[in-house]
Amino acid sequence: MIDAALRSRLTAWRDQDPDMATAAALDDLLARADAGDADAAAELAEAFAGPLTFGTAGLRGALGPGPARMNRVVVSQAAAGLAAYLLERGFAGGRVIVGYDARYNSERFATDTAEILAGAGLLPLLCSRALPTPVVAFGIGHFECVAGVVVTASHNPPQDNGYKVYLGDGSQIVPPADADIAVRISAAAAAPLADIARSDDYPLVGDELVDAYVARAAALVPADAPRELTWVYTAMHGVGAAVVDQVVAATGFPQPHRVSEQIEPDPAFPTVPFPNPEEPGAIDLALTLARRSGADLAIANDPDADRCAAAAVIGGQWRMLSGDELGTLLADEALRSGVAGTYACSVVSSTLLGTMAAAHGRPFTTTLTGFKWIGRVPDLAFGYEEAIGYCTDAAAVPDKDGITTLVRLLTLAAGLKATGQTIADRLDEIARTYGLHLTSQLAFRVTELRLIAEAMARVRTNPPVVLAGEPVRAVDLAIGSADLPPTDGMLFEGTSVRVVVRPSGTEPKLKCYLQVKLGVADSQDLAAARSRAGELMSRARADMAAALGL
Repeated sequence: MIDAALRSRLTAWRDQDPDMATAAALDDLLARADAGDADAAAELAEAFAGPLTFGTAGLRGALGPGPARMNRVVVSQAAAGLAAYLLERGFAGGRVIVGYDARYNSERFATDTAEILAGAGLLPLLCSRALPTPVVAFGIGHFECVAGVVVTASHNPPQDNGYKVYLGDGSQIVPPADADIAVRISAAAAAPLADIARSDDYPLVGDELVDAYVARAAALVPADAPRELTWVYTAMHGVGAAVVDQVVAATGFPQPHRVSEQIEPDPAFPTVPFPNPEEPGAIDLALTLARRSGADLAIANDPDADRCAAAAVIGGQWRMLSGDELGTLLADEALRSGVAGTYACSVVSSTLLGTMAAAHGRPFTTTLTGFKWIGRVPDLAFGYEEAIGYCTDAAAVPDKDGITTLVRLLTLAAGLKATGQTIADRLDEIARTYGLHLTSQLAFRVTELRLIAEAMARVRTNPPVVLAGEPVRAVDLAIGSADLPPTDGMLFEGTSVRVVVRPSGTEPKLKCYLQVKLGVADSQDLAAARSRAGELMSRARADMAAALGL
């Protein structure tokens, strides 16, 4: 049964909810709970336990009624809080671009946001159609906006949606802006929803924005660059394909073989349980098409196209490149081309980029996880994180961009093909030059968040002192240092083994990022080093799983 206090909150919520679908869902849950359905009662308790937390990732959560879910009430309060934050900083009349992906309710949430920003005296520029996140992020600078909003849950499951906020520098929000906006959201939530002013007096943007983005992306390819390439593309049921088609046509690369089952936007993501190229099986259709078409390369974007994955023939077989491998390839190409500026990657990524940058006399910095940190590195030349996020044109989009990454990757692969080389050849060359850096990830998905906190407490109080037979030192990243602000994580590092453990910022997961580093002298040593590194990696994974107790 639902107690009187919770029932009163449920009724108050339903009475102000402008969405008949979530109001009806709430009524259904309440009726089932009253009839003795324990699952319905648990869902109501969870959905009304507290507000969905607004942080450096903005908002992200399951769709449904209640303050702890994504719905029109929560989004409207978030928009009102953002508007108050911007007005307090003197941005009255300032432009705010508002974009959205093709997920359930994304367009409605974006429209609510535009109406509320306009009602507050700002000038929202609402995208006229679903667009990739990097295109909207590009629009912040292109239209000289004071902020940006993208309604997207990126690669989360279909039942989720999210609300990503950028400020006028084109980067995602970081502290203290997130906390300041959260305070304004709480104030908006304390007042009746009907008190939030709205206006439909705002412009739509579409072709002008996309055309400018396409022109910028096409300019990244040198006029004399080779362009002969056979490749496969999947949009993973997201919004990337239409813009990718325009960019590819503008660059002069041949159009790809497209994974037809995944090319059109579909919020149900029918061919994949998780629309994330990193998840097992997600790119199987692309790999099948690549084998059938004799492709040189297969490329996947995630649903909002801010991330990019690639697969190629490695060791005689098609496989997806790790995020670190692709980051290394892109960085190597930039360094070979003399791209000046600072190179950066997150603390959970491979240490190889730092070695490469030093060898070329370029500055390097390690950041906290997330492009809200990488995108803010001064004079950024190239930045990446192992979760297949890459910034290859920071001056235009200081955030991860899966479409310009695709352009850089096509340029690299076509250039290699023109000289009779492959991506596998270039990876071998990098390993022989800088040493072999094998990376892997170990992830534990949980149903109760307390399990993550308990596992982190275990490795803090009783850290492993040996991994894969090698002594390691433990560093508590929560303490912070002169080079890295505090973050909830632990680092274990030895001569050749390195592991970072941290909770995921967007999913109920605990993640371990493992690296094995070995020296290499020639091709024969490279084969032996790969075998040895694989053995060490297997042992390190088993040792970390045991230490975490999950």
